[in-house]
Amino acid sequence: MLILVLSLGNFVIGMGVFVAIGLILPIQETFGLTESQSGFILTIYAITYAISSPLLIAVTGAQSRKRVMLFGLGVFALSAIMIAFAQSAAILFLARALSALGAGLVTPVTASVAASITAPERQGKALATVFAGLTFAQVLGVPAGTWIGYTFGWQTAFWLVAGLGLLCMGGIARYVPRDLPFQVTNLHSLRDALRNWRGLLIIGFTTSFLGAIYVVFTNLPPLVEQTMGYGRDGITALLILFGVGAVLGNYLGGWMADRIGPLKTLKMLCIAQVILMPAYSLLPMSDWMLAVLMILWAVFGWSFMAGQQVRVVRMSGNRPAVSLALNAAAVYLGATIGSSIGAATISTLSVNALGVVGSATALLALGHLLLSERVVRNG
Repeated sequence: MLILVLSLGNFVIGMGVFVAIGLILPIQETFGLTESQSGFILTIYAITYAISSPLLIAVTGAQSRKRVMLFGLGVFALSAIMIAFAQSAAILFLARALSALGAGLVTPVTASVAASITAPERQGKALATVFAGLTFAQVLGVPAGTWIGYTFGWQTAFWLVAGLGLLCMGGIARYVPRDLPFQVTNLHSLRDALRNWRGLLIIGFTTSFLGAIYVVFTNLPPLVEQTMGYGRDGITALLILFGVGAVLGNYLGGWMADRIGPLKTLKMLCIAQVILMPAYSLLPMSDWMLAVLMILWAVFGWSFMAGQQVRVVRMSGNRPAVSLALNAAAVYLGATIGSSIGAATISTLSVNALGVVGSATALLALGHLLLSERVVRNG
C-alpha cells in the first residue's frame, strides 16, 4: 500500500503539470496570451523545477520523509487553487513556479523512499511502480482533466488536481510511517553530488536519452498534421496510444532492470530508439503502421526510467535523495533541449527530418551511456 500511495502522489503531480498542455488554448484565450507566451506555462515550471528541486531536497534533508511529502503536496495543491483563481497571466506563471517547488519535493522523495524500503534485486520493479503514477497521469489523468476542463471550464480541471492532492495527502498521513528510516542530507550533500563529476555523467544520460525522445515528441502534432493530414482527433488518438505504450514500457523497464541489469537494459533501449525514430522521417504511412510505431516507440522510450534510477541510486551510495532530485531535474533539461533541437530542425531543414535527427541524438545518448560506464568502471 505504501508504494501505491507514493505512485498516487506522482499521479497527482503528473496530472497537474501536463493537464495545462491539454488546456493551453482556453487558458491562452482567457489571459490573452500569444503562442510564445503560452510556452512559458511549461518553461517556467521546467526551469523552476530543475533549479529548485536539488536545493529543496538538500535543505529538507533532515526532515522526516512523511513531513516533506505532505508539505510538497500541500504546496502543489495550493498552486492548483491559485491557478483556478488566477485573474492575470502574472499570477498564473507565479502559481506554475509554485507547482514546481511542490513537485520538486515530492517526486524525488517518493523514489528515494521506494528504493530505501526495497531489496536491491527488486528496486527496478518498485521504482517502476512509483514512477507509473506519472505515466498513468498522461494516459488517464490528462485526457480526463482536459475533457473536464473543456466541458465545465478549464479552472475545474485544476480544482480536481487540488482535490486529488488533498486526497493523496490523506493517504500519506495514513500509510507512510513517521519514523521511516532515511539518510540525512544537507547542502553539503548537494555540494558533494555536484562535485562528483562521474555521478553527474551518469545523471546526464537522463538528459541525453530524453532529449532524443523530445526531438520528435514535442513536435508530433505538426509532424502528423503535415504528413498524415491528422486533426485534433487523430493527434489525440496517437497521444493515447503513446500513453498506453508508456505504461507498458514503464513496467517492462522495471522488470528488465531487475532481470538483466540496468546497463544492458539502457543499451537495448538506445539501440531501439536509433532504429525506430527514422521511421518518422518516412511519413506518410498507413494508419495502422503509425499506430504500431507509436506504441513501440513509447514502450522502448519509457522503459528507460526505472533502469536509470537504479543506476543513480547505486551510484549515490547511502544518500540517494539529492542524486534522484538531480536526475529529476535532468528530465526537464532533456525535454527542453530536445524540444529546442526539434524546433531548430523544423526551421532549418523540415518537419520530415525530425525522425532522422532524433535517431542521431539517440546514437549520441548511446555513446554517452557507454562513456559514463567506462569512466565509472575505470574509477
